[in-house]
Amino acid sequence: MHDIFLSLAIILFTARVVGDFFGRVGLPAVLGEIIVGILLGQSALGLIEVNDILRVLAELGVILLLFQVGLEADINQLKKVGVPAVVVAFAGALIPMFLGTLVGYKLFDLSLSTSLFLGGTLTATSIGITVGVLESMGKLKERFAQIVLGAAVLDDIFGVIVLTALAQFVREGKVNVDAITLLLLYIVIFFLLSPLIAQVLAKIIHILSRTLKTMDFVPPAVVALVFFFAYLAHVFHVEAILGAFTAGLALSRRFVLPFAVFLSVDEKMAQKIEHSILPLVWVLTPIFFVYVGLQLNLKAVDFTDARFWAMSTVIFLVAFVGKVISGFFVTRKFKEALLIGFSMLPRGEVGLIFAEVGRQSGAYDDFMYAVVIFVVAATTLVSPILLKLVAR
Repeated sequence: MHDIFLSLAIILFTARVVGDFFGRVGLPAVLGEIIVGILLGQSALGLIEVNDILRVLAELGVILLLFQVGLEADINQLKKVGVPAVVVAFAGALIPMFLGTLVGYKLFDLSLSTSLFLGGTLTATSIGITVGVLESMGKLKERFAQIVLGAAVLDDIFGVIVLTALAQFVREGKVNVDAITLLLLYIVIFFLLSPLIAQVLAKIIHILSRTLKTMDFVPPAVVALVFFFAYLAHVFHVEAILGAFTAGLALSRRFVLPFAVFLSVDEKMAQKIEHSILPLVWVLTPIFFVYVGLQLNLKAVDFTDARFWAMSTVIFLVAFVGKVISGFFVTRKFKEALLIGFSMLPRGEVGLIFAEVGRQSGAYDDFMYAVVIFVVAATTLVSPILLKLVAR
């Protein structure tokens, strides 16, 4: 149990040092933190093992990061880019899924279930990694970043539905349409009700802080609210990070419900919320990015196998082109299209979840699992570098 304290000390110190060094040499700090995880974990030194405590802390980090992004998001700008975000989300999900399934089934002669799972894995986009990179570059307020943010949220929802359907197909040989329809209904209800619930709870927190005559009550109450929304999202079969993002949007100074104006959060409380969350984000977010690296097991990859390289190269190209091309559906500006496409590229922890479910369900054997892990790692590591180069 006490080993976790040493692990956290190593993670926080090395992540900060390496992340800042990467920032000084013009690379995203997020990339340095992921590489720290790869070096400390099972892929290299094996100093730190993935455990439930680290997993929870990493989850808390990305939940608070997405809450902060929601707080700072411009809801009017998000509305303006709504249609492009939908186009990018669907193009960036459906094209890799179709190409991945086709390549697996026709070119590599894989079974239908394995090919479908391969295509499904390539639909993933890691919203946490994307947000971290864009924020470290100071680009989160730009139009392309708002498109990416909206698209990544939709992509996460699409990923949940695809993963559920694929797991059913592998397990039962068919897709339960009623179950998928019910899942969609849950998701819609969550996004309709959550803004109102968030503002009601925020108003209660505000009233209590005035009654107690202290703003010190606000930070723990707001963190409790964020965790409650992460739980609520899980109840409605939505990713916890999307629940936190929705709560952040609802408490943003730029978000007002037209039918509940009296519930709006005032400027003083909004600032208190933002300032109370930031220190937690600074401490916990690096743990998330290091955790992504810790999860990767590159020792499982046989780098001497020619078949591995042939399959990995083709699948990486499909994963790369399938996401990058999505930006060209919504803009004629070459640079902006590349920024959108490269932002949607990292599979990160979402791709790893697909890979693990695929392995546990029997869709992936050890060889295919190694190929998928390599492709997930490659897209995750190359995305921040390409984004930085294009942004210059």
